[in-house]
Amino acid sequence: MSKQEERGSGVSRRAFLGSSVTATVGSIAMPVFGLSAAPAGAGERQTSLQPRAVAFRAAKPIWPRGREKEMNLFVGFRAAFEGSREQEVNLRVAGATLYRIYLNGAFLAWGPARGPHGYFRTDLFNIGPFLVEGKNILCIEVAGYNVNSYYVLDQPSFLQAEVTTPSSVLAATGLAGDPFKATILSERLQKVQRYSFQRSFSEVYRMDSRLATWRERGDASFETVECSSFASPALIERRVPHPDYAMRQPEQIASEGTFRWGAKGPRSLAEDRSIPFGGKISPTLHGYPEQELTVIPYLELQKVENVTNHRIDEPYVCDRAIQLVANEFKILDFGTNLVGFFGASVTVHTPTKLYFTFDETLTDGDVDFKRLMCVNIVAYSLAPGSYKLETFEPYTLRFLKPMVIEGECEVDHVYLREYTAPDVWTADFHSSDEGLNELFTAGRETYRSNAVDFYTDTPSRERAGWLCDSSFTAQVSPLLSGHTKVEKCFFENFLLPDHFSYIPDGMLPGCYPADHYDGGFVPTWALWFLVQLEQYLARSGDRDLVEALRPRVLKVLDYFKPFQNDDGLLEGLKGTVFIEWSKSNDYVQDVSYPANMLYAAALAAVGHIYNLPQHTEQAEVLRKVIRAQSYDGEFFVDNAVRQGAKLVPTHNRTETCQYYAFYFGTASQEKYPKLWETLHTAFGPVRRTTKAFPEIPPSNAFMGNMLRLELLSRAGLTDQLGSEAKSYFLYMAELTGTFWENTGNEASMDHAFGSHIVVSLYRDILGLYQVDTVRKAVHVRFTPSSLEMCEGRIPTPEGFVSMRWTRAQNTVTYQLDAPAGYSVQVENLSTLNVTPKQFPHGKVDYGYKIEGGYK
Repeated sequence: MSKQEERGSGVSRRAFLGSSVTATVGSIAMPVFGLSAAPAGAGERQTSLQPRAVAFRAAKPIWPRGREKEMNLFVGFRAAFEGSREQEVNLRVAGATLYRIYLNGAFLAWGPARGPHGYFRTDLFNIGPFLVEGKNILCIEVAGYNVNSYYVLDQPSFLQAEVTTPSSVLAATGLAGDPFKATILSERLQKVQRYSFQRSFSEVYRMDSRLATWRERGDASFETVECSSFASPALIERRVPHPDYAMRQPEQIASEGTFRWGAKGPRSLAEDRSIPFGGKISPTLHGYPEQELTVIPYLELQKVENVTNHRIDEPYVCDRAIQLVANEFKILDFGTNLVGFFGASVTVHTPTKLYFTFDETLTDGDVDFKRLMCVNIVAYSLAPGSYKLETFEPYTLRFLKPMVIEGECEVDHVYLREYTAPDVWTADFHSSDEGLNELFTAGRETYRSNAVDFYTDTPSRERAGWLCDSSFTAQVSPLLSGHTKVEKCFFENFLLPDHFSYIPDGMLPGCYPADHYDGGFVPTWALWFLVQLEQYLARSGDRDLVEALRPRVLKVLDYFKPFQNDDGLLEGLKGTVFIEWSKSNDYVQDVSYPANMLYAAALAAVGHIYNLPQHTEQAEVLRKVIRAQSYDGEFFVDNAVRQGAKLVPTHNRTETCQYYAFYFGTASQEKYPKLWETLHTAFGPVRRTTKAFPEIPPSNAFMGNMLRLELLSRAGLTDQLGSEAKSYFLYMAELTGTFWENTGNEASMDHAFGSHIVVSLYRDILGLYQVDTVRKAVHVRFTPSSLEMCEGRIPTPEGFVSMRWTRAQNTVTYQLDAPAGYSVQVENLSTLNVTPKQFPHGKVDYGYKIEGGYK
């Protein structure tokens, strides 16, 4: 049985439909690709204006007295209660900043799902099946970070938790008698370096093997501290599924070697520009200054250099201990770029300093813990004894390098506990092209690591909810998971706060939940928000949430009004005007034409969503102005500069600017046939060898290359799309099993937007052009393809939409399955004969229905 079949399967009612047949065969509740606004009243399953408020029966928030605003305080809470597996027993928990839960010494969960300022999402667990007869021990570790980041919010720390049956409260924080006891977990050092500019603190431990027994035995030593209780904050539902905690182990030991001290590393953090905050802490970036840090492994390890590093590539055996003494290391390979909490069993014979470094790739055969501009080190100082170590924070890695700085130890049972979206395994895609199959696998891997509680850009250095990235990732959700819950949470986080501090009124933060104390913002990302919102309405039917966002949306447009020049173009935008990771970002002032192309699309989106024709009319006027000013007779130029009273277009022309023009509707194949011919034949990956148009800077992975694939899709160039997708992304899939932020390996190698390739595979390669669960319609399109076979399956709330086709000579034979009660339209835009395998539902019209072809 395949991995997908093991993780979940389902059976849907089968229907086999001929070309251009419109038949009722199912009911599906998931729009995937449609961009037209959903009609009011559509999508009854998403009608709640806000997430449901959550109330605890007895628990109050608590924290060690007077320390709720202290940075990087690690606190343990323990409660003992009588229970039985025969009972219905629930655990409800909320907190700030992050927590890890153990029940009777076994890992239970990590959380919470993140919410916006002033709101806290709660977890609810049925723990009855995991109880033992008699006394049970519940332990919750909470990291109270109290620093600003793009990852978690700078909010006072607390824990609110209770264990209940339908008739009683077995334990609750803040309850009279203090059934929950608290202790300071001093083994995690408090005054350490931040992990990155975007995330909170790195992990450094000084441990005795007895310290973990408090989680396993109720009679273990537990030095309590007094706690204060507080008024309950605004609590809201989690909404999204709980993560997948699947256990993975390394596939092999890649290499082993020795190292020595003596390399000339930086003397202070300020000398290393790979860590943006350096050795100083400013009012806009909280943390401990360098002079207060207890230890600095990041500097320490830069004074190490390898003496030997032998490639061995031997299979990893989990119960075979790895012996390490001072100045020795091993490099373990998990085979795929994974996300989660890594751990190991360690036996220490003499006092030992064991450091784990890690990364998504090898650099010159070694793990470069500095490559990603974050502290990819977890450091342990261990007294003699036996340990079961596991990181508190989730990290992203393919390669893990345990190295002994001092002492000696044995390391075995190395693992990674995944922290990923759980509901992606019933979706499937397979074709006669193994390269395309590998793209699907990597797309799913990339998606599931970035869609746990909302859409993140990368699960490594940031774990941040960036706009624009989310517009691409969100299109994948219905295809792999069969719902839009994660996207709903994403938009709720932007909806619920009264305002966003530190940025201009009306502007949206570029990533959220996050604290932008430095006042930074990305105006173009607020425009992507509006574009994505129109797509969300189409695929969810969630009119209530979209209407609730109306004031915030219109305020965004109000923000841009003062920047409109006499031509209606946005000029002199403040903040970071981001187009993409290429030369395009150098040409954004005074007027960025790509930014204005996006602005026009955002205006049109708002006009469609809220039936405001003045905005759609403004969008069309703006597009005409851009065409008149930006097109130089051969290409669109990127920007214009103000010279006195005159706005003068420059000669700066980039590949990505052309894609913006076509993607956002400023240009079309009909209006600019010569430019389109040049783009689709002479640009793209072929330029690596032809060197055509060297004066036009190329696009990057984020996001010009992805926009190009979208344009090939619109043109029906399916074979070219598949070929170029492999050129752009297959080498990434082969190296890490995930998709990267850039075409090179200098940054994140697991970046969410790349999962959008799944959309192309289903829509264009397979031909499930649209699965619209709001309007209850499946739209199939057959386009010219040289593949011999393709099949795929998409989950929906009512069942699966599945399709399989094979090609033999001039005929494509297909079979389509969908839930009962659904209309299906089939188009044939190829030159092949398209026939159904069978059609058992009676008389149908086999005539082709072609609605104008691709636009």
